[in-house]
Amino acid sequence: MPSPSMPSPSSPSRASFKLPARYAGIVLPFVLSVLMTFVVSAIATLRSLGPGPDFLTTWPTAWGLSWLVAFPTLLLVLPLVRRIVGLLVHAPTR
Repeated sequence: MPSPSMPSPSSPSRASFKLPARYAGIVLPFVLSVLMTFVVSAIATLRSLGPGPDFLTTWPTAWGLSWLVAFPTLLLVLPLVRRIVGLLVHAPTR
């Protein structure tokens, strides 16, 4: 039993903030697109320009542009991807 001074893991605290579950369909592709475009644009820009000041000035623009394409693309293709995965993978047993 948690002590009165320590909140239990299930109790809300002022330091933590969570969106309602209904936003998961937007948050997942948002986070996925940010992380993937961060890595892929860094690798592509580094490969193209090499390390140096040109990389540091070019990469943020490349990242932003790639994210602008990736996020709406994920929103559009995720339902199709989920259906394809459903055809390839057994549903979890309950």
